[in-house]
Amino acid sequence: MTGRTGSTDRAGASDQAGAADERLRRWRLVLGGDDADGTGCALTGQDAAMDGALGALYGNGKGGRARAGQERSAGLGASAPAVARWLGDIRTYFPSSVVQVMQRDAIDRLGLSTLLLEPEMLEAVEADVHLVGTLLSLNKAMPETTKETARAVVRKVVEDLEKRLATRTRATLTGALDRSARISRPRHQDIDWNRTIAANLKHYLPEYRTIVPERLIGYGRASQSVKKEVVLCIDQSGSMAASVVYASVFGAVLASMRSIDTRLVVFDTAVVDLTDQLDDPVDVLFGTQLGGGTDINRALAYCQSQITRPAETVVVLISDLYEGGIRNEMLKRVAAMKASGVQFVTLLALSDEGAPAYDREHAAALAGLGAPAFACTPDLFPEVMAAAIEKRPLPIPDTDSPAR
Repeated sequence: MTGRTGSTDRAGASDQAGAADERLRRWRLVLGGDDADGTGCALTGQDAAMDGALGALYGNGKGGRARAGQERSAGLGASAPAVARWLGDIRTYFPSSVVQVMQRDAIDRLGLSTLLLEPEMLEAVEADVHLVGTLLSLNKAMPETTKETARAVVRKVVEDLEKRLATRTRATLTGALDRSARISRPRHQDIDWNRTIAANLKHYLPEYRTIVPERLIGYGRASQSVKKEVVLCIDQSGSMAASVVYASVFGAVLASMRSIDTRLVVFDTAVVDLTDQLDDPVDVLFGTQLGGGTDINRALAYCQSQITRPAETVVVLISDLYEGGIRNEMLKRVAAMKASGVQFVTLLALSDEGAPAYDREHAAALAGLGAPAFACTPDLFPEVMAAAIEKRPLPIPDTDSPAR
């Protein structure tokens, strides 16, 4: 009995020691091996290689995070082969989600954007929405030898997004279109009871405690003819890169639905109508010019000029609302569109990143006009559009509703 107890105690002590060593190893990787990190832990093998990959990106500028016993040297330099090797290393040691974060940090911290103009570099990176945004910002500087590779990278991201978003978007909006087509002689299963009761309250019979409806209101079934018009008006300033990518994909999905006439407009200080390219969102994206100023009023003026059926139109403005044009005119234009029957939606961002920096004064002014501004994730966007089509309150997230 005593032998078994002693063996168990030794095993427990061994487990505790192993757990302590693992904690020290993790802290050593986090802290980077400076003299003051306090771990006293040396790394070898794959751990040392991981530490080197982290140190190349997150070193302190004078060195930082090199392998134990070596003079530390941070940075990847401007060598494409060195960066390509580093990209291969991080894909070996870290999961895809971490790789994408590290790539973004490398572009921001180490100024690697110009290296993305080389085809061999593009072939080595892990493609995601943020990389697409970077490539689009470099579009005009991109040599012809790189453009085909860049298009292939962008197309892969776009196709992945379409697979994720298209089916649910079509299903959600088809239902909304059906419900928005109200009819006055519905079949029993098509009766909209809420609207029917509201329309017949005057026919309430107190003695029977019931309503005798004289007029039934029902859901129609959307035909193949155009029922709604949607205008996506997208700010293409640099901070809106991810929103431009998602909006282009959604624009292509909406354009594929016969019952929705979709128009896609991008703007900075100029306005470009990319509607004729909506059959291929990659063409749309390469038709954008990320960066530059912002003139929301001019963009909305163009969108307003394209509206032929205000009561059947949804305008979606995707912008951080930093207006370089005429503020009061912008607000008057939104008020005029809403007064004519247009459903107006203001999205501060269409991405998974939450609300960016935005003009709070303009957001509050729009909210005062009944056009609340909020950030929207791609997964929520179909529900937002469905609510706008049905002319019911928008599903504004509580955590992302800075102006309501």
